[in-house]
Amino acid sequence: MSFDALEALREAGHPVDLLAVGQRSVLSELSEAEVGVLNRLKGRLEAVAGDVEGQELKLL
Repeated sequence: MSFDALEALREAGHPVDLLAVGQRSVLSELSEAEVGVLNRLKGRLEAVAGDVEGQELKLL
């Protein structure tokens, strides 16, 4: 079975389905090692993030 970079990123919680087709195409070509790096970085960033990272408020 071949490695599916997009599925591996989805499983790790990356919102790949919200990206443009071209961006998904680039990500789909990542190697397993490259996806591993992205997933580890995501984990490290989430470990130090607070409960709320930011909010957007729009006033009319």
